[in-house]
Amino acid sequence: PDARLVQELYTWMAVGDLDLPVHFTFDALSAVMALVVTGVGSLIHLYSVGYMDHDPDIARYFAYLNLFMFAMLVLVLGSSLPILFVGWEGVGLCSYLLIGFWHTDKDKASAGLKAFVVNRIGDFGFLVGMFILFKEFGVLSFAGLAGAPLEAANDTVITAACLFLFIGATGKSAQIPLFVWLPDAMAGPTPVSALIHAATMVTAGVYMICRLSFLYVLSPHAMAVVAIVGGATAIFAATIGIVQNDIKKVLAYSTVSQLGFMFLAAGCGAFTAAIFHLVTHAFFKACLFLGSGSVIHGMEHAYHHAGDHDSDPQDIRLMGGLGRRMPFTAATFGVSTLAIAGFPLTAGFFSKDEILWRSYSLFHSAGDPSLAALPGILYGVATLAAFCTALYMGRVFLLTFTGSCRAGEAVAEGLHESPSTMTLPLVILGVAALFGGFIGVPHTFEEHLGLHVPNLLEHWLEPIVGPASAQFVIREGVDPHSEWGMTWIATGVGLAGLTGAWILWAKGASGVPARVAEALGGLYRLVLDKYRIDELYDAVVVRPLLKISDFVLHTVVDRVLIDTVALGLPVMAVKGVGSIARGLQSGNAQWYAGVITLGVAVFLAIYGWGG
Repeated sequence: PDARLVQELYTWMAVGDLDLPVHFTFDALSAVMALVVTGVGSLIHLYSVGYMDHDPDIARYFAYLNLFMFAMLVLVLGSSLPILFVGWEGVGLCSYLLIGFWHTDKDKASAGLKAFVVNRIGDFGFLVGMFILFKEFGVLSFAGLAGAPLEAANDTVITAACLFLFIGATGKSAQIPLFVWLPDAMAGPTPVSALIHAATMVTAGVYMICRLSFLYVLSPHAMAVVAIVGGATAIFAATIGIVQNDIKKVLAYSTVSQLGFMFLAAGCGAFTAAIFHLVTHAFFKACLFLGSGSVIHGMEHAYHHAGDHDSDPQDIRLMGGLGRRMPFTAATFGVSTLAIAGFPLTAGFFSKDEILWRSYSLFHSAGDPSLAALPGILYGVATLAAFCTALYMGRVFLLTFTGSCRAGEAVAEGLHESPSTMTLPLVILGVAALFGGFIGVPHTFEEHLGLHVPNLLEHWLEPIVGPASAQFVIREGVDPHSEWGMTWIATGVGLAGLTGAWILWAKGASGVPARVAEALGGLYRLVLDKYRIDELYDAVVVRPLLKISDFVLHTVVDRVLIDTVALGLPVMAVKGVGSIARGLQSGNAQWYAGVITLGVAVFLAIYGWGG
């Protein structure tokens, strides 16, 4: 795993001290990312063949999809921050094209534009971080930065660079406060949602921080910010997911929350755990999104069969009983629901529990003592987010696949399983969601159960993130052998969430959530409205900018620069010169004779003066 393959293609630019070659590196970390991108991406391509079969723009769709894959591979294989940034911008462009794929629909086109604009805000921070690093160290390649005298640099400079780069990560990976684009990304075709949310774009921020782990560990305060934002995002998005009724919106907020877990792990120094959860999340979230696409595909066909063209095929309140009609979709969706909830021995069980344990136990060896209480707080927040995850995913599964179809018997009769091109990827991803966690079995299992199952992923990533992770130690007062007990607590939390979902939404208990919503009143409405963050952005950012833009465009540019400067001054000059010249063309013969006489006299005088 410590071997690497470096390929230099050509020199991109060489200006002054900046020598920027186009280098690609294939090492342990980029290998994991490339396998996730190409593996899950290939299954999504196969799924798309069936899902987009009747779309008239299928050729354009696959062109965008492959461009997306190319850009993501550039991102994870690039040997320097500028090359990574090329892929970074590439996936941003492709997200705009794919989210707004059905651009004749104004709402879908607006969703694509929203994703593009919000990501540009984050990308500005990324650029500033790059500029700071180049000014300080004169290099931007990962190898060059790793070999630079980082520890001798000013702590403020390192912290500033890390935080500005993290701003870019909050945009690309949808963390507070730049998460608002990701739920609207559901406007694109469902396979696009699976690709963006599971395997490619949103994981870029996590990858970037893990790639620069040697830099981030030099700033305990920057790491604390990463962990705090990750934890806050995890619980914030999880609470919203509980009350959403659009099946894709639930999964979208779930993605935001799970990305929060990954940033929490990275901020706590558990870089391997962050990548581990990135991999397992790619399995079960891709399966969930593609499963939701299968459900939507089936509901659309069923509504068409029943002659209903107005009902929403994505509203889980109108579903139910799909498990009997769509067994493969239900089974794979169920397995992935158990995985994301952390059910024992599924993929999410290993990766989520590892994050919870690390968030509780680890502390930076050079950390600020005032932050000593932070791990305990983060652990409590993450545990609550894990409970909410199991609760809302249990809700989605129960309302969608169990009971009877709430859309009516006519709709239920039109339901059928999706074609094999769609179900085969679901089965493969379902198996991965079930067994994929065994690549990173924690050492505590070997210690307590005698299982000789090595932590393959930890060993594989050791050359890349191991030295940085070593900067974090078990904090004072924590028993290093308590991980086994913490695993049981995390398992109990997940099972409690699933049990709560069963009590609230299974069969005869459907009236309980309505009574709870009524009792909560305004608080429930606030969460249902996604804490009105979009409205806040609209009031604080969008409307003021529109007013400023309107003033600048119509008053400054149109009236002052164009009407007054560009058009008004030349007109005034022409009128002034014209009023003077008009006197020379009066038509008065005596005036002409006088001017001629005066001119001759002046000419003779000058000629005589000059000899």
